[in-house]
Amino acid sequence: MTGTAKIACRNLWKVFGEDPLGFLKSHDFKPAEEDFARAKAIGAVRDVSFDVMPGEILIIMGLSGSGKSTLIRAITRLNDPTAGQVLMDGHDLLKASPAELIELRRHKMGMVFQHFGLLPHRTVMSNVAFPLEVRGASREERDARARDMIRLVGLEGREDYFPRELSGGQQQRVGIARSLAVGPDIWFLDEPFSALDPLIRREMQNEFLRLQKMLRKTIVFITHDFDEAVRLGDRIGIMKDGRLVQLATPEDMVTRPADDYVREFTQNAPRDHIVTLAAIALKHLAPGDGAPLSGAMKLAEAAARVLASDRPIAVVGADGAPLGAVTREAMIAALYPEHRP
Repeated sequence: MTGTAKIACRNLWKVFGEDPLGFLKSHDFKPAEEDFARAKAIGAVRDVSFDVMPGEILIIMGLSGSGKSTLIRAITRLNDPTAGQVLMDGHDLLKASPAELIELRRHKMGMVFQHFGLLPHRTVMSNVAFPLEVRGASREERDARARDMIRLVGLEGREDYFPRELSGGQQQRVGIARSLAVGPDIWFLDEPFSALDPLIRREMQNEFLRLQKMLRKTIVFITHDFDEAVRLGDRIGIMKDGRLVQLATPEDMVTRPADDYVREFTQNAPRDHIVTLAAIALKHLAPGDGAPLSGAMKLAEAAARVLASDRPIAVVGADGAPLGAVTREAMIAALYPEHRP
């Protein structure tokens, strides 16, 4: 995740109603809730700004109706935003012509949605090759690429199956293979696993992480599941009523929630697998004897040693510099914040 932003959203709005842009201008782009009610307008995305860095998995989440799916559709211009900017590699997507948009979607963007959208009369091979067919690639080129993608997602041997002959997880793999066939720089996924059974969903999350390790795509991933967000995301953005309430790493969100809404989202998070020793190290404490612990260690990794010690244990950074010390009490407080006195 280095360099300039791959995607940059600036003051993005999507308002539904009569003359939405005029509505925003008449209120100086700062309408109150009662203004929306009077105008019978809906602020589905409200003044949202964020960056997505190259190779990053950015998770956008929220409850039903929070605006998360509308946001991804606005970024990709499946629904045109009312106002704001969407920059991809510095180019304003909102100024792109219809022809330019088609080219971007054919060559730069990959999209996967909750409902697989496979063509029922086409085989796995034909479904995966379809976007290349639309692009005008030769039969030889698209078949070779489709076979590579089918192999990548673990469906080799099922090239001639029809969607009805596949499980839900296999159908979603076909959708993923199809979205990757065009070799996109940027991958948009809107709740791709939410329709799957829990075990298959876990399997698809593993598959997703395996693919990302190999491909290093820039990804915007929509979900309503915080456990999924923590497992997959580099950073998480939480939306409420069309606004981006907080954008942070999973650790920052768990340890420093922006408000009660975020705190409620994170209350059942697996803190032992999210929070690091660096986040709870106490700088004023002198450590006892024994080897120091790495600040990058998750609480679960260090719990046995810390909880067994009645003295502070030194915590150091990647460069060996002291970060402070961690105690049994600090560990317990981090794991069970709701039981603090």
